[in-house]
Amino acid sequence: MQHLLHGTGIGLVTIGFSPPQPLRELAEHLHLSGPMLADEQRTVYRLLGLRRAPVWRVYSPGTLAFYARARLRGRQLQRPVEDTRQLGGDAIVTDGVITRRWRPRSPDDRVAPERLVCAARSAAGC
Repeated sequence: MQHLLHGTGIGLVTIGFSPPQPLRELAEHLHLSGPMLADEQRTVYRLLGLRRAPVWRVYSPGTLAFYARARLRGRQLQRPVEDTRQLGGDAIVTDGVITRRWRPRSPDDRVAPERLVCAARSAAGC
C-alpha cells in the first residue's frame, strides 16, 4: 500500500498489538518502511472499536479458502502465536481525529488498499 501513497504527503502508520521485536520482524517480512508502533495494551484497538470475532467467523469458509489457496501455492503456514480471534482494522486519522474507519467482520473481510488510499486522499484534500 505504501507505493500507492508515494508522493501524496499522506503518511502510513501500522500499529500492532505484539511486542516490538515480532513487529520489527513482521515489518521486514512485509517490506514496510513507515513507522510500525507496538500497542500491547490495545489502547488504539479499543479507541477504534475493533473487536474479537467469534470462532465461527474466524474460521469461516472464506478464511479457510484463503489458507487452502496459500497451501496449494506452496506457502508454508506458520502456527499462530497471537490471538487468532482478534480482528484488525483500518482508519483514516486527520489532525488527530478519526475521520473514517473500517471494522472487518472476519479476517478475510478487509478494505481494499485502493479504497483506503482513495479515502485518505479525499480526507487530505488531494
